Amino acid sequence: MARSDLLIDIVRAGATGNQPLFRRALEALVVEERAKKHHVLADKLACHLAAKEQQASVVPLTSARQVELLVDERVTQRRMTDLVLPTEVRGAASELVEEHQRSDLLRSHGLEPRHRVLLVGSPGNGKTSFCEALATELAAPLFVVKYEGLIASYLGETALRLAQLFDFVRTRRCVLFFDEFDVVGKERGDTHETGEIKRVVSSILLQIDALPSTVVVVTATNHPELLDRAVWRRFQLRMDLPPPNQKAVANWFSQFEQRHDFKLGYAPSTLAKHLYGLSFAELEEFSTDILRRYVLQLPGADLKSITKERLAQWRMRSTAAGEAGSNG
Repeated sequence: MARSDLLIDIVRAGATGNQPLFRRALEALVVEERAKKHHVLADKLACHLAAKEQQASVVPLTSARQVELLVDERVTQRRMTDLVLPTEVRGAASELVEEHQRSDLLRSHGLEPRHRVLLVGSPGNGKTSFCEALATELAAPLFVVKYEGLIASYLGETALRLAQLFDFVRTRRCVLFFDEFDVVGKERGDTHETGEIKRVVSSILLQIDALPSTVVVVTATNHPELLDRAVWRRFQLRMDLPPPNQKAVANWFSQFEQRHDFKLGYAPSTLAKHLYGLSFAELEEFSTDILRRYVLQLPGADLKSITKERLAQWRMRSTAAGEAGSNG
């Protein structure tokens, strides 16, 4: 049975000719039916939205190939418990998940769950992993925006593709991820940017505002200083994901050992002293390297020896990177 509030809104919109209300209610109804696996009904309802889009000169995405040009759909398995997060970020993420899991209760009080998140942090420190974990916790697909398919060289084409992208996701319960959001969310007062880019920024902000709460928009940036000031106002949650300190590195190795049910031969605190300064992505690469050698040396693999060798290699790598940086 469809939500009674949606049916009432559709009837009210039909009686009063309120097209925006009709569209919002019908989009929400399509999302509800997709969530119940009623795909035939959802597709039939979505056809009415597609007809409206064609009338508005926005050609809907009609094939999987068209969708693949704009977004990459990823299957996620990472959980929030797999991540080493600052206390404030973990608490905010837990609240966000609860709001969506109990959205019916919020809506019965005239409230919607928050669904716009801005992540700030240097590369390799968990922005994409956070997004993957959020999608897993919400049991929702993750759509990662592909800028190479979105940004066009012809005047107005990028805005049209943006409209197609948002029209595609708005009838799906999903997480929509814009990595490196400064690419499309640059400060409009920048005199070096073209008028086309400024129109794209305005378009994307309006489109984000119009999305239903069933679409959780997560944006990430390494350069928050480049973002348009209006971007900051759009996001209900703004989280900083800093590089790991020594304690966080030790916690990461403790979790890694628990997940794989073996010891690396060194205490996590010892590994943290040797590898402090690496990003979470580099810690993942280091540990995967150990796993790779361990599997290849079975059945006589010695994890402590393997870890010792990897530590020596990574020290050489860090030294080489430091020398290259000083020469540059």
